[in-house]
Amino acid sequence: MSTTETASATIDDPLGRPQPSLLTRLRRIRGWPAGLMYITIFVLFVGVGIFAPVLAPQDPNHQELVERLQPPAWQEDGSWDRPLGTDDLGRDVLSRMIYGTQIALLVVAIGIPITMALGTTLGLLAGFRGGFADKVLMRLVDLQLAFPAILFAVLIAAIFGPSLRNVILVIVIFGSAAYARVVRGEVLSLRERDFVSAARSIGASEKRIVARHILPNLVNTIVVLMTLEVAVVIFIEAALSFLGVGTPVTQPSWGQMISEGRDYIQIAWWLPALPGLAIVALSLVANLAGDWLRDVLDPRRRNVR
Repeated sequence: MSTTETASATIDDPLGRPQPSLLTRLRRIRGWPAGLMYITIFVLFVGVGIFAPVLAPQDPNHQELVERLQPPAWQEDGSWDRPLGTDDLGRDVLSRMIYGTQIALLVVAIGIPITMALGTTLGLLAGFRGGFADKVLMRLVDLQLAFPAILFAVLIAAIFGPSLRNVILVIVIFGSAAYARVVRGEVLSLRERDFVSAARSIGASEKRIVARHILPNLVNTIVVLMTLEVAVVIFIEAALSFLGVGTPVTQPSWGQMISEGRDYIQIAWWLPALPGLAIVALSLVANLAGDWLRDVLDPRRRNVR
């Protein structure tokens, strides 16, 4: 065996055994077919959101009062021209549901990365620096957790008016606290490890220690936390829109549709029920995918055949 092959074998496996392929490792994980199914369904939701202008049969804000409260196609008096019926203003429910998917996923796509970046930075500073910095940053996190997010959203909406920007602002400010707490706990443990002490002993700077030794060990935790936060973000956006402090009326969202349809629940059950089912379905799929991904990335939780 050549020197290059020996070095490669030593890195891959101390005994020089060939390492299984990614597909083989995946098959060893219990429940991998279900995990792939969850991810596939989530990707389908993403596709619907991305291609909403193409998939929506009508303009979601187009009103036809003569066709108001038309039932879904499978009910009596329903029509396949409006498969999911119409609302109290004659707007097509299917088109509004599709555009609601776009709004929910847009909030997820923008809000979660910003929240992750802010929360991870706070957690790194608090956990690695310690002392006064840790106390100040953690008190700020406690303040975030103590202040009601809904009250803050109402205050922002009263000042600036309902908008998607306000929803993302609320998610970033109050969602970063969870990342900061989790990352801080991980960093407090990692900074005492032998490899960090060894890096300090050879004169490595703090920036290098964080970039080369701390952050790589946080990737799995952060990725899993991001996937589990998807459902939380979806519910927050729906709750704020339901209360009228989220997206404006010109941007249909699932929470807004539930709020508008609750007064007609006895005569038009589909108005609040269908967007409610969409919220539950997307949140459930995101949570299940996050749980599966946690089992894949965390060897302590990994169940192998």
